[in-house]
Amino acid sequence: MDYRKFLGRTETLVLPYLGGSRVDARDRRLRVEREVAPGYWRFRVAGRTASAVEPADAEGLDALPAVRGHHVGGWLVSGGAAIERVHLMPEEEPAVLAPCRARRWWSGDLLFDSVEFETEAEDEARRALEDERSIEGVKGVSAALRAAFGLALIVRAARALHVTLSPMEARAHVLAVVTGGRAAADAILRALEAERREESLRVTARRVAARARQAPARSPEERAESALAEAGARTRSVRRLGDRQIEVRFDFLGETFIAVAAADTLQIHDAGICLAGADQEVTLESLPSVIREAIETSRLVITRT
Repeated sequence: MDYRKFLGRTETLVLPYLGGSRVDARDRRLRVEREVAPGYWRFRVAGRTASAVEPADAEGLDALPAVRGHHVGGWLVSGGAAIERVHLMPEEEPAVLAPCRARRWWSGDLLFDSVEFETEAEDEARRALEDERSIEGVKGVSAALRAAFGLALIVRAARALHVTLSPMEARAHVLAVVTGGRAAADAILRALEAERREESLRVTARRVAARARQAPARSPEERAESALAEAGARTRSVRRLGDRQIEVRFDFLGETFIAVAAADTLQIHDAGICLAGADQEVTLESLPSVIREAIETSRLVITRT
């Protein structure tokens, strides 16, 4: 993209702002001059900088690709057990397992559009969830609703056991939970907690102070944000720690991750996910691709929240 053609031109655009330092338009990514609350905003755009002017109603959603599925706590479960975060949910949150429609924004993020007509299958599945019983035998249950039920049940179990659980971690287990019910969910969560404890011990044992040989040309914050942006992630914050380390919070594939890296080289000290001791083989630039692979192979275990 040749950004020179935008220089000197000022325009007004209504865009969805999801947090962080950037906002995406149809044809380019813009730097936000001042962070505001997530929502639809009217932005004044000059060059590559967007300045929030005022809240606005959504525009142009009807022209975007629609994604349909079932709602579970701000996430949409669609065909093939795909689980994605839905941004800019309405103030009145849809009921669990409600059929919803979202729109795929130019950045790839899903934006809430509407709640769709509900059938008896959703109502029966919701009753089964409340009773923590199986939905086997319930008529009209689609593959997406079945997966959404499994996700909702394991999330419910995690809340009862006081276990922090990301839907992206739960993705690999939803069908097992549908079949095995609450007992299977409890067993999966206890195994997950045990794996987290083991990973925490490995991280503590291998972390050493990293000293920079020379000051980088750019600040650690700028280099971290640039590295993540090139990998398709959205930086939320960068915090300097001792021993020339930085803590980076970033959004990727709808989830928020926290990693600790060397301020000079961006080599990972703690990936925030379970890498079985291989954290230092990864850099901040390559971490998003490692996360994607963990999700696609159903091996994601988040260790920093």
